[in-house]
Amino acid sequence: MTAPYKAAALEPETTGPLIMALPKGRILGECGELLDRAGVHPAADYADESSRRLRFPTDDPDLDVVRVRPFDVATFVAFGAAEIGICGADVLMEFDYPEIYAPLDLGIGVCRISVAEPQETAGSDDPTRWSRVRVATKYPTIARRHFAARGVHADVVSLNGAMELAPGLGLSRLIVDLVQSGATLKANGLVETEVIANITSRFIVNRTALKTRPEAIGGWINRFRTALS
Repeated sequence: MTAPYKAAALEPETTGPLIMALPKGRILGECGELLDRAGVHPAADYADESSRRLRFPTDDPDLDVVRVRPFDVATFVAFGAAEIGICGADVLMEFDYPEIYAPLDLGIGVCRISVAEPQETAGSDDPTRWSRVRVATKYPTIARRHFAARGVHADVVSLNGAMELAPGLGLSRLIVDLVQSGATLKANGLVETEVIANITSRFIVNRTALKTRPEAIGGWINRFRTALS
């Protein structure tokens, strides 16, 4: 297993507004009420997926938000391009950036990372007897770590979407993917055979920025902690 990538971090800004990275898509919709309770009020079009803007002012001159792909939130914060953010625990598990501190579980974006396979083959073979298995996933680190813990070598086929097609088309035996309701798996003839981890979204912080701007970032941690109570 390769060691976690060491981000070549930017020198954190010590003046100007803090940048909060928010994920596009489902979690952005779910975090609206939480942001409101924490006092984060971005420009109205921040939640409009058709808006071409990616950086948005808020009614607090000391905070801007940027809207990026869910997988990119952790990278923006780890490299110091954003000081704080909201990120799924699946992304934190996959990249394992040491530059990121995740002080708060926000309890939103609830889902799970699971192993799934075609219904007709599920249970037909004892996985404890495998020496290797081909897996389609966008989580290569998580998949390899999971199977390695059982002495199984995972041959990973990296995909960014349509994972459910892989077993039926002979691309892989299994998939490792994010599951919410399981409806997409069922619609494509797959069943969950194992849950690797339950997932929620976290409030994350760049560790260096926390040291250089402790009052500002500590204040936002406290505001989100209060919003959760």
